[in-house]
Amino acid sequence: MDNTNWHATIGGGTLLGDVTQRLHDAGGRAMSHGTCPQVGTGGHFTIGGLGPTSRQFGAALDHIVEAEVVLANSSIVRASETENADVFWAIKGAASGFGIVTEFTVRTEPEPGTAVKYEYTFKIGNTEERASLFKQWQAYISNPQLTRKLASTLTLLEDTLIITGTFFGTEEEYKALDIGSQFPGTNGSAVVFQDWLGLVGNWAEEAALELGGGIAANFYAKSNAWTPKNLMSNETIDQLFEYIDNTDKGTLIWFLLFDFQGGYTNDIPADATAYAHRDVLLWLQSYSINLLGPVSQTQIVFLDRVNEMITPEGHPYSAYPGYVDPLMPNGPEAYWGSNLARLRQIKTDIDPENVFQNPQSPSPL
Repeated sequence: MDNTNWHATIGGGTLLGDVTQRLHDAGGRAMSHGTCPQVGTGGHFTIGGLGPTSRQFGAALDHIVEAEVVLANSSIVRASETENADVFWAIKGAASGFGIVTEFTVRTEPEPGTAVKYEYTFKIGNTEERASLFKQWQAYISNPQLTRKLASTLTLLEDTLIITGTFFGTEEEYKALDIGSQFPGTNGSAVVFQDWLGLVGNWAEEAALELGGGIAANFYAKSNAWTPKNLMSNETIDQLFEYIDNTDKGTLIWFLLFDFQGGYTNDIPADATAYAHRDVLLWLQSYSINLLGPVSQTQIVFLDRVNEMITPEGHPYSAYPGYVDPLMPNGPEAYWGSNLARLRQIKTDIDPENVFQNPQSPSPL
């Protein structure tokens, strides 16, 4: 930690749980990143790295001010806005196709103070009631005046809908938002945290990530996105819930996780980094899991159909670079959108033989 500017140097193999602890120990500092403690910085910081504080401070990659990168020709370079700027631009959203990041220098923030973690649960209920609750939540989070201190996620599971999130402020400020009145029929609870490490630990525990995050499992995952201009219509939401309640999913272990974003991440132009999805307000991460064997075709069809019916009509399909979807056609276009052309040019310049590549990474021209 450089105590003059509060920039931290972090190795590319450091896990997020260690990042949180070590930033705390180095002066009560923090940065935006996800909630799974076993995820490594090398991948997470370079594909986006969204988390509960991203609406206030940006994605993890928005914190990067410099990086050490091993390139395809075996050279080791420093990359920043003023040195190897094209490499720096590419690794902030698409690093796996361009090099190996061995070290990050990141800006940090003071640890958030008091925070309120809330949860509203709606169990069973009929199709119409759950669809109505989803509509209310989407309308609530799409209010452009909503405070950036609020993070919110809606998770849809078998027979259960859960709205969870964190408000980074005092209990009195949280009560003034009167969130409970927005979601009638739910059972609500709220816990006040005074310390940052306790809050981060609770995020991991509630999501069963502390234990389950390290267990290997067969799964199929997809992602999807909406901007404030193309949110789901009431008709589409009704169709989604009708389909979910009346189709064979192939497993009881599945979930749709709708994650509220926007805020700081929307302030940055789409071409400022390789990560292009700057106008996204709402991300969907959908999973179908089989603990006993390979994922079945029924599971794949279920998730594919869900994503087909809710993809905004007339808009290009957008996918989050951190969620590998090997069955998705046109992966590079979905992952990097309008930035793909520049990525392919940089790829041609620094890795023309395509040394660093996967089936969906940007290819040389």
